[in-house]
Amino acid sequence: MSGPVHPDWDRDGANWPHRDSSLFEEIGPIRWHFQRMGTGPVLLLLHGAGAATHSWRGLMPILAESFDVVAPDLPGHGFTRIASRSQCSLPAMSQAVAALMDRLGTAPQIILGHSAGAAIGLNCVLSRLLTPDMVIGLNAALTPFRGIAGVLFPPLARMLALNPVVPWMFSQFAGSDGQARRLLDSTGSTLDAEGYALYGQLFQRPRHVDGALAMMALWELDPLLAALPEVNIPIHLMVGAKDTTVPPAEALALAARHGRITAHEVPALGHLMHEEDPRRIAARIREIVAA
Repeated sequence: MSGPVHPDWDRDGANWPHRDSSLFEEIGPIRWHFQRMGTGPVLLLLHGAGAATHSWRGLMPILAESFDVVAPDLPGHGFTRIASRSQCSLPAMSQAVAALMDRLGTAPQIILGHSAGAAIGLNCVLSRLLTPDMVIGLNAALTPFRGIAGVLFPPLARMLALNPVVPWMFSQFAGSDGQARRLLDSTGSTLDAEGYALYGQLFQRPRHVDGALAMMALWELDPLLAALPEVNIPIHLMVGAKDTTVPPAEALALAARHGRITAHEVPALGHLMHEEDPRRIAARIREIVAA
């Protein structure tokens, strides 16, 4: 078994969606890959754990008709390289995203985050790293595991993340024919052939898997939840009714408790709803921004 393998731009990026919009930037210990397209108010897209910029392949060009859209691969994911797993914690990722925006000389007016990406966006606001006019979450993962899962999952994730063999084992399993599809279908979403193939390609790269495991191992949401009432801008949570990864009831409960949060239920779509039906999601986003 050779050393861990990071996705390679010349090999894995040869047919990457919107490759002509890809840019690279080195900031400290992070070599960023991000995509940018469109003109207008700046809209920052933050994907979830285990994904990359390919997650926005359908939504991004539609939003670019109205916005200047910036979408990075988060640290340790896709083609963004890191020097240490410690750069995958919520505070570290938030600081890194803000540093990228500073390097680009731009400030997002809107942050749109999917799943864990929504938590990063909100943490940027709470930490006063970014000052958008609103945050929109797509099936936002904002609440920790509860009950026995809350006791067992964090130590288990840390143990897996610290074991260098685990990313290799997972990449052998999840990158095999049919396994990536089964994992993705378990989120309540059904993707097109390109979507399954791109995730399968990433799952075959142990460095990408390692970044996702490190992110989950270092994830602590209780401080964010405690500070959530301090957010003084609108937060819109779009909820896929078929999401089996983040229970829709969580977003509805948050909206009931916090006056700044509005929940928008989207029927018939799952956790990856922006990949299932990007035009429908883009239309809802435009409605939220216009309102």
